[in-house]
Amino acid sequence: MEPLNEAAIRASFINCSKGEARRISLPRGLAELPWEDLDFLGWRDPGAPDRGYLVAVRDGRALGVTLRVPQGGPRSATKTTICSLCLTGHPGSGVSLLAARRVGAAGREGNTVGAYMCADLACSLYVRGRKVPEFSGPRYKESLTEEERVARLLANVAEFLGRVGA
Repeated sequence: MEPLNEAAIRASFINCSKGEARRISLPRGLAELPWEDLDFLGWRDPGAPDRGYLVAVRDGRALGVTLRVPQGGPRSATKTTICSLCLTGHPGSGVSLLAARRVGAAGREGNTVGAYMCADLACSLYVRGRKVPEFSGPRYKESLTEEERVARLLANVAEFLGRVGA
């Protein structure tokens, strides 16, 4: 992914107002992020743990969505959950249900699109092996190459963004 500046990130959001986009807490150290290893920019707001953000380049244009973590009960620390974007298995709370308000009239009516995603939104790093999930049990070994896993991740992100923008 090519590096994005603050203005490009704030202008990319499609499911919130411009005022809301101006108030988003961007990740610290944008210039130091491992951009060459990122397929999308994802982060959680440290000041508001129920909020997350995802910005991806689609058709040459940056598209961003705001995400919310629905309130729920405690998660089991013994069960493994799989991220629907990168298919990485995480124990306990390593995967969260993140919901994005849909674009347009549907979003104003309260309609959302949800997906189970890596809680830290670091899917790109997991796919490339730059980050390893905390895992207590035996790990499965995928037969796909890194390029194939990246292509699958990009397709899943595009599909999710398409459902938000539909």
